[in-house]
Amino acid sequence: MRGGEKVLLSLARLFPEAPLFTLLHVRGSVAPELEAREVHTTFVQHLPSVETHYRRYLPLFPAAAASLDLAGFDLVISSSHCVAKGVQVPPGALHLCYCHTPMRYVWDRYLDYFGPGRVSGLAAALLPPLAEALRAWDVATAGRVHRYAANSAHVAGSIRRYYGRDACVIPPPVDTDFFTPDGREPGDYDLVVSALVPYKRIELILDAYRGGPRRLKVVGGGPEAARLRALAGRETEMLGPVDDATLRELYRGCRATVMASVEDFGIVPLEAMACGRPAVVFGEGGGLETVLPGQTGVLFHEATPLALRAAVDSLEGLRFNSAALRAHAEAHSRQVFEARFRAFVEEALGHTPAW
Repeated sequence: MRGGEKVLLSLARLFPEAPLFTLLHVRGSVAPELEAREVHTTFVQHLPSVETHYRRYLPLFPAAAASLDLAGFDLVISSSHCVAKGVQVPPGALHLCYCHTPMRYVWDRYLDYFGPGRVSGLAAALLPPLAEALRAWDVATAGRVHRYAANSAHVAGSIRRYYGRDACVIPPPVDTDFFTPDGREPGDYDLVVSALVPYKRIELILDAYRGGPRRLKVVGGGPEAARLRALAGRETEMLGPVDDATLRELYRGCRATVMASVEDFGIVPLEAMACGRPAVVFGEGGGLETVLPGQTGVLFHEATPLALRAAVDSLEGLRFNSAALRAHAEAHSRQVFEARFRAFVEEALGHTPAW
């Protein structure tokens, strides 16, 4: 249940009778509320080893999205970070897209995924033309959406740059009812909560903490897990994926969370703030929209271990108000998100021409 799935949960609550359409559904991987819904999948569901190696089937995703049968629906809402916005809706239907990001691994984060040293052999030869084809498809299908909502001003800028479309900014929901402080003092470790994928720059964080005096705990799984575990120093504890209750305890017990990537939005710092903890965040992308320097955290502006270590060191001289951190998170609560998204839908329905 990462950020995109948490958005989906709120959308499902706003439209309790709506069926869900997805490329792939791994049973038991999402909240019970979503598991209980009517879920339709595509041919991707039946590909070999897809539950653990779905990324390998990326070239098939556009065709899978186009294969979804949406006949009979008047309103289609896509929650898209890859190909969902490319679905084909029936004539007369309204298509609203909540865009987490244009396909980052073929646009602005391409080198983070497939740059020098990331891939080799046949893959290195095939990836450039494949990425070019996916970029062309992404632009060509942008017009299938009638209105866009973006999860941040940063992503709205990407939508404008790549698709030539405007987007309403609606930050994603933070579960401030669940993520709460418990009054304890900050602990003796810093915390990373992240998918272990290239663009998250976990290796940079490990380098910044290596040999230093501070403990680091890393929560999350992904294709980089084994490599990063081998690189981690003694001060770092790689915890793997954890359940929500454990995550809340880790937030409450940490000194601060750390995020080194260029995020589309970045929900983790706000979950930590809801528990009364600040964040150290890279000062580009969505991080600029979630952290108020000196009030809710610290920014660093160079993607180097030295710059991150200096930002982490600066925490020693700062004192953060738990109530102020909590208030900042509550401005992004699930209730706020759902009210904003409901207004977005109602406004779009009120201005829908006869397509």
